[in-house]
Amino acid sequence: MAVHFYENTGVFKLDTPNSTMMLALTPEGYLGQVYYGRSLKDKDLTYLMRTDEPPFTPSVNERETMSFFDAFAWEYPTYGSGDYRDSAFRIRTKSGHEACVLKYDSYRIVKGKKVPDGLPGTFSDTANTLEITLKEPDLGFTVVISYGVFDDVDAITKSVKVINTGSETFFLERALSSVLNIESEKGLDMITLHGSWARERHICRREIPYGRSNTSSIRGESGHQDHPFIAVMDRDASETMGNVWAMSFIYSGNFLAQAEKNQFDCVRVMMGINPEGFLWRLAAGESFTCPETVCIFSSQGIGAMTRSFHDLFRTHLIRGKYRDMKRPILINNWEATYFDFNTEKLLQIARTAAGAGIEMLVMDDGWFGHRDSDNSSLGDWKVNEGKLGSTLKYLVDEVNKLGLKFGIWFEPEMISPDSDLYRQHPDWVIRTPYKKPGLSRCQLVLDITRKEVRDYAYESVKAVLQSANIEYVKWDMNRQLADIGSLGLDCETQGELFHRYVLALYEMQNRLITDFPDLLLENCSGGGARFDPGMLYFSPQIWCSDDTDAVERLMIQHGTAMIYPLSTIGAHVSVCPNHSVGRSTPFRTRGYVALFGTFGYELDISKLSEEELDIVREQTQMYHCYNDLIRRGDYYRISSYPDSNIDCVSVVAKDKSEAVAVMVRVMGVPNVHSLRLKLAGLDGNSSYRIDGDERTYTGAALMYAGINVAGLWGDFEGRIIHITRV
Repeated sequence: MAVHFYENTGVFKLDTPNSTMMLALTPEGYLGQVYYGRSLKDKDLTYLMRTDEPPFTPSVNERETMSFFDAFAWEYPTYGSGDYRDSAFRIRTKSGHEACVLKYDSYRIVKGKKVPDGLPGTFSDTANTLEITLKEPDLGFTVVISYGVFDDVDAITKSVKVINTGSETFFLERALSSVLNIESEKGLDMITLHGSWARERHICRREIPYGRSNTSSIRGESGHQDHPFIAVMDRDASETMGNVWAMSFIYSGNFLAQAEKNQFDCVRVMMGINPEGFLWRLAAGESFTCPETVCIFSSQGIGAMTRSFHDLFRTHLIRGKYRDMKRPILINNWEATYFDFNTEKLLQIARTAAGAGIEMLVMDDGWFGHRDSDNSSLGDWKVNEGKLGSTLKYLVDEVNKLGLKFGIWFEPEMISPDSDLYRQHPDWVIRTPYKKPGLSRCQLVLDITRKEVRDYAYESVKAVLQSANIEYVKWDMNRQLADIGSLGLDCETQGELFHRYVLALYEMQNRLITDFPDLLLENCSGGGARFDPGMLYFSPQIWCSDDTDAVERLMIQHGTAMIYPLSTIGAHVSVCPNHSVGRSTPFRTRGYVALFGTFGYELDISKLSEEELDIVREQTQMYHCYNDLIRRGDYYRISSYPDSNIDCVSVVAKDKSEAVAVMVRVMGVPNVHSLRLKLAGLDGNSSYRIDGDERTYTGAALMYAGINVAGLWGDFEGRIIHITRV
């Protein structure tokens, strides 16, 4: 069993294959963190808690209780009782008081790992779950912390359930999901991911200063700008070495991820729902479940952390028919036509695509209402047959006759002021009663926290999907929440709107994949603004970014793949000059970059030259050749742009029998040697052969001596290297 409680010492020990987390109780019943690091056989490390040195525990030295509270490595720190660091938990009673302290009550160990109530989360039949119950003896509420401990991946999940076991209503002002206390004699850095539309998830690494450093969102979604992830690491940690502690949040709304360094050089790392704009009323007998966090420790650098996240998400988070399947190569008409298309134009694209090995046509925005621009018709999910020149069923049937599947785009959470739906139900939007709501992309947000609203939105989508053989849905969200208010909530529950919105979204998507279990769902939010683990629970892939430029994608996909499996990263080949940045890159290079994602096309293929169509045929064959390996294998980052002029990643089969690497030299350089490439993750004692090279290499030679790569002439040139064991 991976979870043990040693009653004589009050120690809880949680073991994954290569890591150990240890918690312990003080004599007063306070739950503290002892250790989280490399796997240990030891059963008692409670000396690390420093309870035998000043200021001692309150039962030994009551006069310095506050000093103890302010230094103790709390497992779940509360507000108002003497710990002056930022808290994970804060309540307000009816009388307005907020101070509380949690004490240990009981525990239980359960076989298996279940998903939290009403939320996405990880699952496993072979994991173990530890539940530790804490109570506030003076206020009448209970906190249950659940730990999922996996036996096949170095991950421990945490979630928190708050239960009002008293007789009076109180309010949750803050209920975060996870806390880690970290010390390092080497000093600590942190990694967070930042960006904006079309440049999501750029990696930001910096030293942790004294005080609080955080990344967060109050946009109603995880957002383009910040990401629900944080990693803390030794100052000298790299891709291949050093200690790394990471947390990821399985949630798709407002979040806070924070590192706080105190006067003793200890760092408290916390993650959960952002307290800003959050207030949850909890009446007697009611409970609140916090979203789940994933905690991962790696003693072998960032790369091992990445592979743990990939394995966990692929095996224990993503669900459905397509979880382990090769995805169809699709072509989306958005950058090909924007709003200017009809049935014949789409069939023209489909005919050429079918001859080039593409397997699905996706009809994007512009097929409903009078949607000839993004200024109208959201909410009116009825096919504009006048614009198409046919019924939707006719179009889909004709595409199917060509041997292609058919997919469609929706934006179910949004409404246009210029729509029949808004004219009928102007009260169905998120807004305050005293202020005209602001527009973004000329659209407002439907208040899907109201059952009648989300039922209407979902049933509209369902009716379209039932009208034809539609096998893929791209679910988009192109603006954030603002003017926060709901006509469905009273004055005491307006602070619940942000979270209720996310719960409503989850309910709608769960209905979708339940009613259409064979559907391939791809989430999207103006590109990658809602690329988070919460959405992966419902869709096996997410559109990574609206920026399809191959060079920009090197950075975007680097930050994304640091956490998420390549099979989840929506990546397409598009035309040049690129629509986002105006850059021209070689057609083959665009294919190499998109290959390390879901792979598809975002262009008018009917306008390509014969030479370009030949390259498309090569690329679709290349996808089928390598996708099983890329989808299932272990990811290694060799070098990264812009830190290096060379960007290189590889994927190695789990049994190390095969590997594929893609490298891109971003800028051409005159008068230089061939490039020296050192691979990673191979079996040093095995022999390998590189496609197109008759020589045989040991895995050790490929990793430590390297190979020379010549012939990269010009800017943005790429190369794919395939290696097999002999």
